[in-house]
Amino acid sequence: MLLPWGEWHSLFMSNKPYQMFSAHLKEHFGGRVHKISVDAGFGCPNRGGGRDRAGCLFCDPGGSGATGIARQAEIAAQIEAGKEVMTRKYKARQFLAYFQPFSNTFAPVETLRRLYDEALAVPDVVGLMVGTRPDCVPEPVMALLESYHQRTYFWLELGLQSMHDRTLAWLQRGHDYAAFLDAYQRAKQRGIRVCVHVILGLPGEDRAAMLATIDELARLGVDGVKLHLLHVLDNTPLGALYQAGEFETLSQPAYVGLVADVIERLPTDTLIHRLTGDGPREQLLAPLWSLNKWEVLNAIDDELVRRGSIQGCKAVLCDE
Repeated sequence: MLLPWGEWHSLFMSNKPYQMFSAHLKEHFGGRVHKISVDAGFGCPNRGGGRDRAGCLFCDPGGSGATGIARQAEIAAQIEAGKEVMTRKYKARQFLAYFQPFSNTFAPVETLRRLYDEALAVPDVVGLMVGTRPDCVPEPVMALLESYHQRTYFWLELGLQSMHDRTLAWLQRGHDYAAFLDAYQRAKQRGIRVCVHVILGLPGEDRAAMLATIDELARLGVDGVKLHLLHVLDNTPLGALYQAGEFETLSQPAYVGLVADVIERLPTDTLIHRLTGDGPREQLLAPLWSLNKWEVLNAIDDELVRRGSIQGCKAVLCDE
């Protein structure tokens, strides 16, 4: 049976009816912790090993989701610049170095070790987060990641986007679901925390298809999930298809309802790293409503209140 609204507080670490990653960090470290994105200069196997090919349909030339990074600076300098901003804006005192744009395991092991160690050596950096592709973590690299899991606070972020091979092929991802499952299972065998990225609103996927991906992640018991609204950016292959009228993006009410559905299906011990995002204003073609990020987040909370729902209620706590 569904818990009465207001009795869910003991299940979660914040005043939200779901497990926020930020609340987990505050509890784990005893204070505010913020991620600082860094660009280590990696390429991507889906771009021919470099950065000058199209890669996935949605990825922009600078690497998906990577804005505001002092790319030309050394790793330590990038982090110090990020620390200054986060300290001024949020009074943060501890930080995670987030290797974000492109494929951050796409290098020899010794190169990876040198760059990761440089980040960890910066004062007040208390852990690492490494984003990469499922087809870019061979066993020697996975063993290296395990060593960081053992010595510091560490997350591996794997971009899945969808469990449906037809969607992955359309996106020109260059890997299938089996590749993700292989990487995920090998990481979990080593005890590594894994956050899985999923895009909601992909062309060709209806509500049932999108929720099937979420149900699969629930079955796997993933440690964390990062939800992305499909952003259409200028100067991307996806942008050209959108401008040609090949597909439409989700409306805000449709996205809000869908995210509430997702939250209901995720187990209560899965940390939610992100519920939405806002693409670069100067590049964003659609949906423009996503620029009002806090409005979207508040609408998601309001929808959960309206439903009387909490994270996991469709997975564990209540009858279908």
